[in-house]
Amino acid sequence: MEQTGGVRVQPFVLSVLLSLVILFTPASGVPTAPPGTDKLVHLLLFALLAWTGRAAGIRVWPLLGGLVAYAVALEVAQALLPIGRSGDVLDALVDVAGAALGLGLTVLVARRRPGRETSSRL
Repeated sequence: MEQTGGVRVQPFVLSVLLSLVILFTPASGVPTAPPGTDKLVHLLLFALLAWTGRAAGIRVWPLLGGLVAYAVALEVAQALLPIGRSGDVLDALVDVAGAALGLGLTVLVARRRPGRETSSRL
């Protein structure tokens, strides 16, 4: 059963909304967590964005470029907005690593599916 364009895009849109909620929750609403949890959240969020972006049919390079720009914009916005959060270059780098992880996983999964296209559209 083939999905229509709208159904394929919905998970990506939901992922973007989820990332905005998580990354722009005021500092007072962020639960305390063990050290490194913040970086893990960034990594997984951007892996999810990359995965769902590819599933939505966004080509690799535009998706990666958009996610890099999104990572930088998020950190700048966190630094500038009065929400008690701070911008962090390391967070942006982890975001990019997460995007690369998500894209890499899409390639691996595509290669394992018989009869599916094995190369990612650039």
